[in-house]
Amino acid sequence: MRITGYRTLTTVQEWARPVGDANGRFEDGVTTLPVVLVDTDEGATGVGLGSHAGLEGVFGAIEGEDPRAVAGLYDRMLRRAFKAGHAGAVFGAIGALDTALWDLKAQAAGEPLWRLLGGRDRVVPAYASGLDIGLDDEALADAYRLYADRGLRAAKLKGGLDVEADRRRLAIVRDVLADAGAARPRLMLDANEAWSRKEAVQHVGAIERTMDLAWVEEPVRRWDAEGHAAVQRGVRAAVASGENLTGLEQFTPLLKAGGVDVVQTAAVWGVTHFLRVAALAHAHDLPVSPVGNIPVGVLHAATAVPNHLVSELQDLRPPVGITADLDIEDGAFVLGDAPGLGLTVFTEAIARLDRRPAPADPAGTAVRPERAGLRLLAGERPADPDRSPTRPRRADPEAATADRRVPAIEH
Repeated sequence: MRITGYRTLTTVQEWARPVGDANGRFEDGVTTLPVVLVDTDEGATGVGLGSHAGLEGVFGAIEGEDPRAVAGLYDRMLRRAFKAGHAGAVFGAIGALDTALWDLKAQAAGEPLWRLLGGRDRVVPAYASGLDIGLDDEALADAYRLYADRGLRAAKLKGGLDVEADRRRLAIVRDVLADAGAARPRLMLDANEAWSRKEAVQHVGAIERTMDLAWVEEPVRRWDAEGHAAVQRGVRAAVASGENLTGLEQFTPLLKAGGVDVVQTAAVWGVTHFLRVAALAHAHDLPVSPVGNIPVGVLHAATAVPNHLVSELQDLRPPVGITADLDIEDGAFVLGDAPGLGLTVFTEAIARLDRRPAPADPAGTAVRPERAGLRLLAGERPADPDRSPTRPRRADPEAATADRRVPAIEH
């Protein structure tokens, strides 16, 4: 079997409600999902979900190769991107190709990937994660009732902008899970790198005066190992981080500093990355927890590592034009027996899509706000650029032609 080429598609996730985090939100509830298909000379096709950035250059490392040599091909892709850098979106492209290779390897063996990797149990524990910062209290409760109906008893909320709002919203979800039968609902709070070190300790500490958190996620910048350690020492909750670290070497300072209790990886970075991070975390006696929407590849891999804690469940529905051989039952993903990942991509349905996400407010969940980590007052929001300031400014003759819009102070 030899790799002959690749194809790219872009589908959408239709959440049917606003989604976002402390960095921004999509009010129309539509987000994109890049898809990579890797073809072979035997007619088999592997599916990867991830970035398209730099694909053409990275693909040269695996073209004409046997896709079953996954680990070796993964390292060839890293070397191919070494000089320009394999971080960020390019690492996502490597992860998408890597996931497709694992899919092909398991298809060739005629087994689901979880069994090929050595997993004994097809059940992967899950927690609910609604990307919910844009929901009012009623919509928040309604959203988490849907998760509770599937047996989920742990939930992660987006927050970090207003401690009182976070406390209230966490209590709402706690009560939803308790009403569904959870004797002790487990709650997590994800700040998406919105705080400074002291902000994180003060914010989480205020919440912990009235409730417990299982973990606080990405409290400070991803690379701030000492900052993570300071937060870890300053709060009762565990600290979870790592989803935005692209490459095994980036975890070393965080682990040496003792700044993380739950090691995370993003599904978009691929299966091999998850397996290697899980081994590194296990060597430090730490659990691993993958994150991301439609994390099928790392769910299969999670069955085969000894330190998997729990996996993130975002939308209960698959993206447009994709189906997966898995169920959600009793608070867990239940993987099927289809060979490979069990993903089916309906290319014609995706090609017919005419819906794309609207611009995010203010700049998207992947764009760091101007005042992140520099808030003095809770709940500060960016000024509306189309609205005149309520207080007139003193005239400035030298700036008569300048753009008078109020700068954004989102965080």
